[in-house]
Amino acid sequence: MPFTTLNSRIVEARIGPGQRMFSQRGAMLAYRGEVSFTPNIQGGQGGIGSMIGRRIAGEATPLMTVEGTGTVMFGHGGHHVQVVDLTGETLYVEADRLLAFDGSLQQGTMFMGSQGGVMGMVRGQVTGQGLFTTTLKGVGSAAVMAHGGVIELPITPQRPVHVDPQAYVAHRGDVRNKLSTALGWRDMVGRGSGEAFQLELSGQGTVYVQASEEKL
Repeated sequence: MPFTTLNSRIVEARIGPGQRMFSQRGAMLAYRGEVSFTPNIQGGQGGIGSMIGRRIAGEATPLMTVEGTGTVMFGHGGHHVQVVDLTGETLYVEADRLLAFDGSLQQGTMFMGSQGGVMGMVRGQVTGQGLFTTTLKGVGSAAVMAHGGVIELPITPQRPVHVDPQAYVAHRGDVRNKLSTALGWRDMVGRGSGEAFQLELSGQGTVYVQASEEKL
């Protein structure tokens, strides 16, 4: 059930008989038709194991199951929304950035370990703990949230991409993560946080980067 982008902050999804989708609780703005919304206690398609993994990581974002026949509009907090269409590959995204996604997608939780992992990767470097991140795999669509809009940057073996971890939204493809610390331009102009973390993504895929570094 592909999403239709109504504007930069609202998407609409059409649901039919036998279909379902998941969204963050409180993300429904309006709907038409006979649609039901129920709290999801099994962590989406990934089941109870996926939910437990996210709770261990402190990344358990409450979901609701959306079913019925009609159209539903989603948005949350005025954040910009980016639709990602998957054709069998895996999307890696922080749980709190997921607005809504097809019920056909298999949801899971990946332990990034020493390989690092985005926002929680920074926490892991500081605390010595690893990171769990949410994965969506299969054929379907997901709507993710960001501040100030999103740009898609291709990652190739010849051209890795370096991203400020706070600007990272999600990535997909055969991509490896590496976190490093280095003196950057922020420190030179007095805006540095004192951590100067830099996320390097290499391999083959796409990374989604937000224009603003504010947290959701």
